[in-house]
Amino acid sequence: LNNPAVKKKLIGEVSLKGKPYYKIKVTFREKGGGQDFDDEYVYWIHQQEYTVDYLAYSFHVNEGGTRFREAYHSRGVNGIRFTDYINYESTVEDFELEDYDRLFEEGKVKEFSRIVLDNVKVRPLGKGNGQTASR
Repeated sequence: LNNPAVKKKLIGEVSLKGKPYYKIKVTFREKGGGQDFDDEYVYWIHQQEYTVDYLAYSFHVNEGGTRFREAYHSRGVNGIRFTDYINYESTVEDFELEDYDRLFEEGKVKEFSRIVLDNVKVRPLGKGNGQTASR
């Protein structure tokens, strides 16, 4: 997130399910921002654990839309955190992406899908597994 094309901003501190979060909005400049530079993201980062427990994003492919994700079943595998997410969509129209926390707390989202990571394995980079290390 320190790429020159990334624009990030702390937009508030909120409570979700009684826990404190920093709310950070991330957008991209057109130059260097990639094919989907106009997508937007909001991350809710736990103020003590520094984990991304919630995130929202807007997208423009396939007629576009927005989603809100809630982390569940977080676990560490060889020192790397992996998380499954419940993927929600809003039940209301015309709202700002950063308001998803309020809609979530008010029950104005519905489950769209789940992102489940099964059989996660972490192997070192290098010879023998088809990957190479780079810096």
